[in-house]
Amino acid sequence: MALTTVSRSARPRLAGDGEAGRVRAHSPYSSWFYLPAAVIYGVLFIVPTLIAFYFSLTRWSIFDSKFIGFDNYKTFFQEPGLVSSLWHTLIYAVLTSGLKVVLGLGLAVLLTSQIVGRGFLRSVVFFPVLVSTIGVGLTFTILMNPERGLINQSLGLIGISGPGWLTDPSLALISVALVDVWKGVGLATLIYIAGIVSIPTEYFEAARVDGAGAWDNFRHIVMPLARPATVTVIILSLIGGLRSFDLIWAMTRGGPGFTSDVIASVIYKQYQAGFYGLSTAGNVVLFVVVTAIVLPLSRFLNRKEVEL
Repeated sequence: MALTTVSRSARPRLAGDGEAGRVRAHSPYSSWFYLPAAVIYGVLFIVPTLIAFYFSLTRWSIFDSKFIGFDNYKTFFQEPGLVSSLWHTLIYAVLTSGLKVVLGLGLAVLLTSQIVGRGFLRSVVFFPVLVSTIGVGLTFTILMNPERGLINQSLGLIGISGPGWLTDPSLALISVALVDVWKGVGLATLIYIAGIVSIPTEYFEAARVDGAGAWDNFRHIVMPLARPATVTVIILSLIGGLRSFDLIWAMTRGGPGFTSDVIASVIYKQYQAGFYGLSTAGNVVLFVVVTAIVLPLSRFLNRKEVEL
């Protein structure tokens, strides 16, 4: 099948494209129209961010604070448990986002085909997204019980001795990540379905005329033209994975030991212990990590051209 290079929007290049075409159109609205949104953004985001950064440089309580410079950050990066939680956060985010992309795309391709009961199956796949995260965590904590859990009991029927999903230090973080994928893959699938059904049917008709099979359609049409959906899933999944707390806390509370601790759970533990300045510094570190990963990745992914 002949391949043709197209732009992201798959539109023909016009005479005005180029340097002149990249000039932004003049807005019909006065700059004063943006002032209310700017004020709201500043009050709800910029001001709290600056205040949080200041309090991360202090030793504070509800009633007073003492400026101590970067001591909280020094403590944070000198504590092995705090540094390991940073690595756990990165592993958790990469694992969950990668699986959501792969499974979400596969399910979307299946659920946009002529499969029987397609509408019902879409509802089934999306249902876990609507369920409370705490409820999901408590349910899977019971299901993954090494002795009385349904998962290990089912494995025992076929002669397999199930592991301690949440009690084995080498499996706890991965087990929670798999539950996170089960709960969140429905949203990734929905985004991919929207991307696939928006592809013009002319591409598939032309591919059929050229004798292309299902794999050719997937490789040369679906994957390139569903790239905006892929970018959306990657960014949303990474942000969610880097900020994940409630599911981990409901299932393991960072245990056994500190083997499934992530930055958010460590921050919460520091708050519980009364180390408010240290936990605020952890929040700033988490904000910097998310920003440093997501912004460059988003710019890189959105700059790519689609090849069909």
